[in-house]
Amino acid sequence: MIKPDKISLIVTTYNWPEALRLGLLALENQDENFEVLIADDGSCSETAEMISSMRAKLSYPIRHIHQEDDGFRAAKIRNKAAAQAEGDYLIFMDGDCIPSSHFLARHRGLAERNWWVTGNRILLSEPFTKKIIEDALPIQKKNFFYWCKQRFSRNCNRLLPLLHFRFQEIRKWFLRSWKGAKTCNLAVWKKDFIAVNGFDEAYEGWGYEDSDLVVRLIRANVYRKDGRFAIPVFHLWHTENDRSSEGENAERLEKILSNERVKAQLGVQQYME
Repeated sequence: MIKPDKISLIVTTYNWPEALRLGLLALENQDENFEVLIADDGSCSETAEMISSMRAKLSYPIRHIHQEDDGFRAAKIRNKAAAQAEGDYLIFMDGDCIPSSHFLARHRGLAERNWWVTGNRILLSEPFTKKIIEDALPIQKKNFFYWCKQRFSRNCNRLLPLLHFRFQEIRKWFLRSWKGAKTCNLAVWKKDFIAVNGFDEAYEGWGYEDSDLVVRLIRANVYRKDGRFAIPVFHLWHTENDRSSEGENAERLEKILSNERVKAQLGVQQYME
């Protein structure tokens, strides 16, 4: 089975450098050949300063791709970052997530030609998130017993994602299912991402740009591989994003579902050299 040569991890962020810093630290020693691209959707200077200070402390290359703050434009900044990615395999993660200790290595192990991989997440409570940030807790290093205690204390919503199962064929049972896939933890070969023209930048504001992407990937004969029980991320608590655009974006997704479009009308190819 062909595996990626180099992984490009694209981390979307907006004005939460403390959380982003912990995510970057959690990636140390996870894989031998990867880079991180920070897809910054308009953060203030504190994020750039933090990234600059972290470069000397990290063993892997990191780049900062920034766009002006003009509302929620995650699709656009992810496309910009993907266009600059040097890896042949892209993993998308949010900057309010901390990757588990084997996140990159297991993503690499799951990678397979003509498949995209969706992972899952463990939601953390508000007080626990505050403690993690204040104490810079390396939660990715904690054992299962530690997480059992957090579950009992209602500091996390579930434990099952922490279990590691190797059943490969079961991961392909729902190969044409697009529901539930989220770009806080999603991987795709760069060539497949470019072939469907990446994210559709018509999606602005919260919602459904990730669903739109995977619907089009499936139409391009790139299918879903389930990454549950292998590659969880820990999702730090935060206030809910403004969802005033949800209805409009849902309508846009419905239109995609009713036609046979494969390529985004306005996508990543505009940034390719």
